[in-house]
Amino acid sequence: MAKEEGPNWDGLLKWSLSHSDGTRPTRQMSEEDRKWFAEAMQSQTVDVVKRLKEITQVMQTPQQVLEAHQVTSQDIQDLLDELQDHVESIDLANDLHSIGGLVPLLGYLEHSNAEIRAKSADVVSTMVENNPRSQQSVMECNGLESLLLNFTSDIDMHSRTQALGAISSLIRNNSSGIAGFRTANGYTGLRDALESDSVRFQRKALNLLHYLLQENDSDCDIAIELGFHGLLMRLVSSSDADVREAALRGLLDLTKDRKHCICGSTIKKEDNEKLRQILQERIEGISFMSPEDLSAAKEERELLDSLWIAFYNEPSFL
Repeated sequence: MAKEEGPNWDGLLKWSLSHSDGTRPTRQMSEEDRKWFAEAMQSQTVDVVKRLKEITQVMQTPQQVLEAHQVTSQDIQDLLDELQDHVESIDLANDLHSIGGLVPLLGYLEHSNAEIRAKSADVVSTMVENNPRSQQSVMECNGLESLLLNFTSDIDMHSRTQALGAISSLIRNNSSGIAGFRTANGYTGLRDALESDSVRFQRKALNLLHYLLQENDSDCDIAIELGFHGLLMRLVSSSDADVREAALRGLLDLTKDRKHCICGSTIKKEDNEKLRQILQERIEGISFMSPEDLSAAKEERELLDSLWIAFYNEPSFL
């Protein structure tokens, strides 16, 4: 399928350059120039909306019809790449639902091709990031449920990871999204992600866990009950620096203003001893680092020191 070109801005660029050579103040627009510029901008906006409608029409077309017209999976991925560029604009992201494009986009989360499932989740993530209106639209179209299914059950790790990224964007600063995530056993999905062998999946899960524990202190109990403290302790020894830092941050989240959750009867005594040993080993490992590595590990050192103080009421050896 030939990929149509997006808006051509050459005319606007030439016009802009003709009004400023970069060496002197820009002259005032005449009324005629102002009118021309407004009309040009309007025409380009209309062209983009038209293109969104064309992409929507393709997404609404049954798979067998697309295949009969020799539209490949790569063609669909290219189309989703273009759509993602468009919905980086909040206005265009919000327009997508009104022209009928959101529902078929969410339908692609169930596509037989894993790369298309992953890419559609990526587009949704771009749409809803810091965009309450699009967040609401996706929630109303049951997008959270579809993303959660891919996050927890997809056989393809890349698709699972992209679904988690979209969930993270969808539920941030979205109380109904957070409630839906919690009700749908989203924390169990996060626990499974931390148990996976994918570092990228672990990172995304840890970042979302940190956000959720910061937003809802009471979720500490859920995390402890599901055994997150044990997983976080294991990840403190990860070979990936970002995972180590995020795991330390997660443990600190579980101890702040609720130390009894970790140090009290909820956690076994042997777990406390194990944590002490893990932290001590990490502290000793850092003490042998070169000056350059020490500088790169600054945040990890600060997190280790904070945890040591929280648990043992004394500074660490760092």
